[in-house]
Amino acid sequence: MGLDEFFARAADITDLVAKPHERIALLRLLICVTQAALNGPADRSEWEECCDRIPESVREYLRQWKASFELFGEGARFLQVPNLKPGKEDGEGNAATKLDLTLATGNNATIFDNAGGSERSRTPAQLALALLTFQCLSPAGIIGAVKWSGREIPKCTGRHAPAAAASMLHCYLTGAMLLQTIHLNLLDREQASYSFGRDGWGKPVWELLVPSLAAKAEIHTATMTYLGRLVPLARAIRLSEEGKEIILGNGLDYPIYPEFREASATLVERKDGLGVLSASLERSLWRQLPAITVRRRASKDAASGPPTLSNLPESKGAALWLGALVTDKAKIEDVVEATYNLPAGMFQDTGRQVYEAGVAFAENWERAVGSSVKAYASALKLEPPPYDKARRHFWTAIEQHVPTLLALTETPALAADFAATPWGKAVRAAAEEAYEFACPRQTPRQIEAFAKGRQQLFLRTASPKKGGEGPKAKRTRKP
Repeated sequence: MGLDEFFARAADITDLVAKPHERIALLRLLICVTQAALNGPADRSEWEECCDRIPESVREYLRQWKASFELFGEGARFLQVPNLKPGKEDGEGNAATKLDLTLATGNNATIFDNAGGSERSRTPAQLALALLTFQCLSPAGIIGAVKWSGREIPKCTGRHAPAAAASMLHCYLTGAMLLQTIHLNLLDREQASYSFGRDGWGKPVWELLVPSLAAKAEIHTATMTYLGRLVPLARAIRLSEEGKEIILGNGLDYPIYPEFREASATLVERKDGLGVLSASLERSLWRQLPAITVRRRASKDAASGPPTLSNLPESKGAALWLGALVTDKAKIEDVVEATYNLPAGMFQDTGRQVYEAGVAFAENWERAVGSSVKAYASALKLEPPPYDKARRHFWTAIEQHVPTLLALTETPALAADFAATPWGKAVRAAAEEAYEFACPRQTPRQIEAFAKGRQQLFLRTASPKKGGEGPKAKRTRKP
């Protein structure tokens, strides 16, 4: 459906059907259009009462800017630049399917698609979604030469689009319906001034078009303001009239933290200072929740979750959606996403500390499993030890019990002895299962090795205090 129909029905639509990276791009667009239509909200008071008037305000705004949301034609085009020509006289171009990061087209990764090489047509709706997602989340890589308003942009290595930088983990509050989701993730102008500076509100790129790379004022608004960056022009793109090919070059350069903080990002303390919280395929998203649920203080450089967490009432929990496009330099590795219903305790220091201690408790048991696997493998002279097999089984089993750990954040006193809690018992059971899964005991030698390894697993089973430890075990080398 189009944007106008969407906002007409937003109060009755439950959720988006989209891949994780597409959801990030779509939410950025919906939030940007809403904030521009409201020209705010101005402050917390206006935010609290603006939800019901969002649909009509946005539909009136879209009528005003309708021409800017056209995909084809001679006038303004959605997220495309004017006067763009190929860098070579022979008219070298790219297939439009290159815009879809999940399709194996050109140099795109084959991780999501094995039908590369075949010609696939895209509908205008598919092209619009792919174009939006590409502008928000295209990874770094070699991009061909183009001419923009007569100025040549040479072949170069383009940087990550702003929402893809550092495999950034995005966090959005979710409501019962999409209208509530959009409302929960709006920043008022006072909040925005804390994060982006007094002049950091800006305008969407369709309101202040960038005619060429010489337009310094327009480029500054597009790349260094809140509304300007939500729907970016990270690549210089022009669709052919048939929608089958694109002209593709490097677009605007979007500085990342510490020069600018994305509104859906989390800042964490690192050895070299504050940095953006990244998603990792080696660490489940639920283990990142303590960092994400820290409410932002009135300072743009404080370690904290997304600024919109301050929209939540102090005494209520919330549902969070987390997601990211995980990259290794210019290579797409995977997409990740998860949704969590968090109790109020997770947004308070005491509850968050309990949760963090529970995660540490599980990590100590993982190390104990590693020591046991090492002892088992040593007895059998196995190389390499089956660390990965045990580790994957352990964390997969534990993830099913995250709600029991979240429940402890509401009753911190029960966490004085983690081993006696439902979470502690689940962690221990998962450790035993993981060891048994990775270390077979079918022959006499295996049975003997299994017994030695199991002794290592339960070498020390002292009941840890709050924030405490599991069984002591030397850290094994990383699998």
